[in-house]
Amino acid sequence: MSKILSIIEAIYVDDYRLELNFNDGKSVIVDFGPFLKSSSQPEIRKYLDRQSFRSFQIVEGDLDWNDFDLTFPISDLYENSILKNEPLSQAN
Repeated sequence: MSKILSIIEAIYVDDYRLELNFNDGKSVIVDFGPFLKSSSQPEIRKYLDRQSFRSFQIVEGDLDWNDFDLTFPISDLYENSILKNEPLSQAN
């Protein structure tokens, strides 16, 4: 039986970069800066404010900002490919 992939730890590195540690032992540094800077959506661009960006949490194995205001598919974080897809956002 395979384990469900989850994030066990997220550490702020600098600028818009986080080190993500997964439950299978993999660790990646993800740079969210290019994604945030290229977005034209105000609900995403607000995370260019570093204090807002640093307000992330780990919720049930997912990386979350402000009660899933901004979140990314775990497979994209794992592969460090967040620029391929838009994040999931509850904001309208």
